[in-house]
Amino acid sequence: MIVDSKTRELSSIIYPLSSDFPILRPSTIFMAEKKSPATSKEIKSFPIFEKDNYLWMLGGIVIMAIGLFLMAGGKSNDPNQFHPEEVYSTRRITIAPILILAGLVLEIFAIFRKPKG
Repeated sequence: MIVDSKTRELSSIIYPLSSDFPILRPSTIFMAEKKSPATSKEIKSFPIFEKDNYLWMLGGIVIMAIGLFLMAGGKSNDPNQFHPEEVYSTRRITIAPILILAGLVLEIFAIFRKPKG
């Protein structure tokens, strides 16, 4: 950093102990010039998904929620009794997992689906 005599004299008047204690000397930070917006490249942003993709994703979430809803239940009122026909019903063992997997497949389809335009 180049300091002329006038600046040194002025800083000794404002900060009289700065010559004895360099820590007390104010630090000057020179910043780089800001680039004008005309020279910087413009970044164009575009949405990742279109409205159709989001609708397909929403449909997948709804199908998975229905599958989870169908899988719930099977609780007995009496903890000493076990009812296998309630726990191992076709609805909970077959239909609900198929719906959950179908919802996941629909989500994958919605993510990879390309826009029409």
